[in-house]
Amino acid sequence: MALFSRNPDSEKAEMTFIDHLEELRSHIIRSVLAILVMATVIFVYRDFVFDYILMGPINPDFISYKVLCDFSHWAHMGEAMCMPPVKVEMQTTTFGGQFLGAISIALVGGVIAAFPYIFWEFWRFVKPALKDVETKNTRFIIFWVSFFFFCGAAFGFFLLGPFTFNFLGGFQLGHKGLLVTRPTLADYLDNLTNIILGCGLAFELPVLAFILTKIGLITPKFLRTTRKYAIVVILIVAAFITPSPDWMSQTIVFIPLFLLYELSILVSARVYKQEKEKENEEWS
Repeated sequence: MALFSRNPDSEKAEMTFIDHLEELRSHIIRSVLAILVMATVIFVYRDFVFDYILMGPINPDFISYKVLCDFSHWAHMGEAMCMPPVKVEMQTTTFGGQFLGAISIALVGGVIAAFPYIFWEFWRFVKPALKDVETKNTRFIIFWVSFFFFCGAAFGFFLLGPFTFNFLGGFQLGHKGLLVTRPTLADYLDNLTNIILGCGLAFELPVLAFILTKIGLITPKFLRTTRKYAIVVILIVAAFITPSPDWMSQTIVFIPLFLLYELSILVSARVYKQEKEKENEEWS
């Protein structure tokens, strides 16, 4: 297997299974340390992070509400995208609820902040097992993976999050107003984490298309012919990413994911063309 012949040009061309485990452990340890460093910083400034960042999607003064409303007026859509301010009063039901919430905020924030370094460590472990022809044109892969991840995370935080919490916070069951939505801190953090990480990973579609085309598992023709099935899959993914069942939130997720799929076709077509040119050069 390729994974057991790392660095073929070095003295460590042949590595045992134990050697691989040792090296993998070192990469994992460094990644965990990076997460802990970022988590410690976030924990120290937890009050600022909670008040001005995490509470953003349910804050009536959040910038996304104003931008979306201004866009709705500019596009002559009236008040279609102007969401009414939603008042959410959260609670904790245990003595340690707020402390555990702070720990959760720090750890999840540490993973997000350290994501480029975590992927760099992963790439350092995987890259030696690949051939030179497979690693060619992957010079900026860490940048692009991080770029699409943070774009997806920002999309979830600034756009999908406000729509989701506005809908769920304002949804009323029954006509007498007997029920009051008072979510726990853990419930809010779970929903926000799922939105941000889900969108961040979903936005990696072009990078995935690049890698799979590079190793010959897919072709642009395959992506084009399976477009109709991809639409169904994207709709399902959008339903999983969005905790709210309203069509508006799911549409907001579907549109960028579908555009990313189209971008993936273009990326795959370019990589496929380059691979064919290399094959022609080798045979000529």
